[in-house]
Amino acid sequence: MNQSSPNLSSSTVAEYVRVFEPSKGWLSLNFREVWRYRELLQLLVWRDTVVRYKQSVVGIGWALIRPVASMVVFSVIFGRLAGLPSDGVPYPIFTYVALLPWNYFAGCLSGASDSLVSGAHIMNKVYFPRLILPLSKLFAGLVDFGISFILLIAMMIWYRHHITVTWGTLCLPVFLLFAMLTALAFGLCLTSFAVKYRDVTHLLPFIVQIWMYISPVAYSASLVPDRWRKIYALNPMTGVIDGFRWALTGRAQPDWTAMAISAAVTLVILISGLYYFRQTERTFVDIV
Repeated sequence: MNQSSPNLSSSTVAEYVRVFEPSKGWLSLNFREVWRYRELLQLLVWRDTVVRYKQSVVGIGWALIRPVASMVVFSVIFGRLAGLPSDGVPYPIFTYVALLPWNYFAGCLSGASDSLVSGAHIMNKVYFPRLILPLSKLFAGLVDFGISFILLIAMMIWYRHHITVTWGTLCLPVFLLFAMLTALAFGLCLTSFAVKYRDVTHLLPFIVQIWMYISPVAYSASLVPDRWRKIYALNPMTGVIDGFRWALTGRAQPDWTAMAISAAVTLVILISGLYYFRQTERTFVDIV
């Protein structure tokens, strides 16, 4: 038995049909559209946070085990055996303060780089700004950062390290934002590459591991000779880590020239990442 459908005028159909077309040019990136889908962003952040520790015996304790284990190893090898200077700060605190931004950056970079591939099942079903996927990884990482930061306060009390609030301490959110933008900048480039080339997923752990050792995590940036300081500052995480150490320990004021170089590199990579992301965004659903 055939059931005839009611006749709909073209104007009536237009009220129910919405056509999405890829925009041209990276300058057409509509951040207001991202804000309009903020509830989806909140949902993805909540999902990433819950799934990470779901059915885990230790649970959120993993947010403490990883930095503590690294701190112990670095303190023994670089502090005790190698005898590297720690700018007058107990070596465990000296290392842990650097591990705070580094672990956040490394986690966000890994998550953002895989965000489009892991979110393919969502992209194939419903429209939303694709930028939300890597952004969700940045905000989800703040949970682990907050837990690790609480442990840092406990360590400072244990070592009787004076916690003084200076104008440098007030700059801590700026350095955290610096770390977020750095992770987003490189994450946008890598996640766009990963859609086409899955080798990025296998290569990224090696990149992160090498990157950590060329960053002043286990040692002070003051060990770098002056003639190499500007080249060393091309690593954006140099400025982030030095900023955290200065803000939280009050020692070793960062080299502001090197900080400016690190910030400039991050800005260039972020603009390049947005450009490439916009150029390849229209093909994500077809390739992923």
